[in-house]
Amino acid sequence: MTEDATRAAPEPGSGPGLKTVVTASAAGTAFEWYDFFIFGSLAGVIAHHFYAEVSEATGYILALLTFGVGFVVRPLGALVFGWFGDRTGRKTTFLVTITLMGLATVAIGLLPDYGDIGVAAPILLILMRVLQGFALGGEYGGAAIYVAEHAPAKKRGFLTGWIQTTAALGLIGALTVILITRRIVGAEAFDEWGWRIPFLLSALLLGLSLWIRMKLDESPAYRRMEEEGGERRAPWREAFLQWNNGRFVLLALFGIMIAQGAVWYCGYFYSRFFMERILKVETATVDMLMLWLTVASAGLYVFFGWLSDRVGRKPVMLFGMILALVAFFPGFHALTKAANPALAEAQASAPVTVVADPASCALQFDPVGKAAFASSCDIAKNVLSNAGVSYANVEALPGGVAMVRVGATEVASVEGEGLSPAALKAARADVETRIKTALATAGYPDRADPARMNLAAMFAILMVFIVAATALYGPQAAALVELFPTRVRYTAMSLPYNIGTGWVGGLLPAASFALVAASGNIYFGLWYSVAFTLVAVIVSLLWLPETRGRDLHTIGS
Repeated sequence: MTEDATRAAPEPGSGPGLKTVVTASAAGTAFEWYDFFIFGSLAGVIAHHFYAEVSEATGYILALLTFGVGFVVRPLGALVFGWFGDRTGRKTTFLVTITLMGLATVAIGLLPDYGDIGVAAPILLILMRVLQGFALGGEYGGAAIYVAEHAPAKKRGFLTGWIQTTAALGLIGALTVILITRRIVGAEAFDEWGWRIPFLLSALLLGLSLWIRMKLDESPAYRRMEEEGGERRAPWREAFLQWNNGRFVLLALFGIMIAQGAVWYCGYFYSRFFMERILKVETATVDMLMLWLTVASAGLYVFFGWLSDRVGRKPVMLFGMILALVAFFPGFHALTKAANPALAEAQASAPVTVVADPASCALQFDPVGKAAFASSCDIAKNVLSNAGVSYANVEALPGGVAMVRVGATEVASVEGEGLSPAALKAARADVETRIKTALATAGYPDRADPARMNLAAMFAILMVFIVAATALYGPQAAALVELFPTRVRYTAMSLPYNIGTGWVGGLLPAASFALVAASGNIYFGLWYSVAFTLVAVIVSLLWLPETRGRDLHTIGS
């Protein structure tokens, strides 16, 4: 590089605009997380409007899968926008991503529901989710890189920690708007039409975010690379087909990001599902608890980013992973006792067992709403799964009718194969009534009792999960940026990030519920998070390098 070019290229952290850079990047990313989270928080309401032709449980699963679709397409967005970010610049690319995200979110608030246009409603909903996920696939990488390429090396973890905290800020915004809107219009009106308001408000937030980001310039590292010239960049080939970069893509994915998807989404989303759908805690209580939890945790992202500037990225992230591994199973058991002690007591005093021929039992997971669940085993297990009751399986001789034992009480199921739809419905209702009567007699509660609920203990347990998530997530942006050279940084870090959060994290609620339904054990879904996190701990310990303090202009050269 010539002496003139050296003088022309601004140094990271120089100039008066660093606060503006961090604020603008964080504000825009928080808005995109807001867009994404309002859908997840309203999954139950959305299921009622867009999946009206299936059962309540199946509709909720379909809504979770629609939520997951937005995550599935994120790696594609990472590839497309990563390529543009490395070829045309950081600023232009994340202006495009935020616009696409905002327009798709507003459109969800305007969509007619199933009663108006039939099956076209869920199709359009899925399309909007695809656009949201596609845009978000390019947003995070652009914002994290933009801040990191401006930041002084000794403050890179601290400053990029503000990008990490935008996930919490977006969730806070989503929950706050939902709670306020529901209170203003009333619960009934909110479920009918008021749920659209949080989506429509995105139009105002989009305008504000665009106005803020238009004030930014290109990052110093990218301008320096442009001034130095050199051979034409081929981000996909250089990032994934050259081993000196490709190996770090693999390390980022298997040493960091699969744990990120497992730990963060378990702490924030699966815990919500577990409390609401399995422990039967009122939705308003769960919303308020998650809101205060997110507020309390917002500063932890910045703290752990700052800590990684002192002790290194790797030890802080490993702490988060290992804490999650240690805490998940005992923590969720403790959460049951704190949120619904009557359920915990009933499970201990009157455990439930399904005695049936395994050949007659299907997987209690129906993502398309077409399974009949007509065998005596299926009918019994379907009732228990919908009730959120944990049960053990005992093998019976072939050909017999399944039996449900609730403590010492036995309830015979009914064989529904070959019955007419009306007769099957009546038979299932009869079995459901008798099983629920036995459960109630044994002390199994229909809902969590607010009078017995220990909110302080619930908050403390959930905070352990969130500390693990923030310790892993806080230093993550700096670690990912520092792994790759400037010319392929956007592409190389965006793909593993969005596979980890998009595929591992986004599909976690539905996959974990499938594991619960298949096993009959309400805690079995935690193995999804534990397995991915354990792999990441091993890979990180053995192969992931420490990156703290690396010169972003020289790595990879």
